[in-house]
Amino acid sequence: MRITGYLILSFLLIATTAAAQVDKILPERPSPAHLYNDLTKSSNFLTKAQAEYLENSLVSIDDSTSNQIAIVVVESLEGYTANEYATALGRKWGVGSQAFNNGVVVLISTGGGDGNRDAYIAVGYGLEGAIPDVTADNILENELIPFFKEGNYLEGFKRTIDALKRAAAGEYKQQRKKRNSPEVGIPSIVFVLILILISILSSRGGGGTMINRRGHRGWTGGTWMGGGWGGGSSWGGSSGGGFGGFGGGSFGGGGAGGKW
Repeated sequence: MRITGYLILSFLLIATTAAAQVDKILPERPSPAHLYNDLTKSSNFLTKAQAEYLENSLVSIDDSTSNQIAIVVVESLEGYTANEYATALGRKWGVGSQAFNNGVVVLISTGGGDGNRDAYIAVGYGLEGAIPDVTADNILENELIPFFKEGNYLEGFKRTIDALKRAAAGEYKQQRKKRNSPEVGIPSIVFVLILILISILSSRGGGGTMINRRGHRGWTGGTWMGGGWGGGSSWGGSSGGGFGGFGGGSFGGGGAGGKW
């Protein structure tokens, strides 16, 4: 028991020290506070009009649902993983309310070159049930990264925010991930032939086929169909007021990351 207690204490000490280290390199919470934050040197990841549109959209979500989605664009993660950086940033800025911990940080790093830039969705404690890691990963891979790779950053942000809003409300239908077709080698062909032979021999005996076509259990094929960001949107484009500030929410490390 003493050894177990010692190990737990050591682990907590290491975790606390690591958190303190990453906290030193994190940007300070902006004043006045904004939900869209371009912290790159040029501050031109989006045009001014696009940034204003995105800010108004995020403020509208905050006003209508109390969930806070903060977008943060940085040039470098300073040697930390995207998970470490985004989680620590969410805690330091207090994204989400203290009562519900209902914040989300969408972190974008512009450093690293094509295909090696980081994107991460960090989810606050209170939203981990509605937006588990698998959902955050699905949103990132299907709603954000494809458009970022095309250079269409605003559309990627728009679809990601819309998906996060719907996921928090239990309305987001996950898409199946696109996977590359595996190469078929000689061992695989031999294995398939053996299965076919067994099937034929079994059917001759009246026992029916041995190979059954099972339905694949996976994510549903639902997807965002567009139109939600035009005149029919209940939250895009304009807002009734400015952002009142972050509420002291906390993060436990939930979320998902990818490269673009």
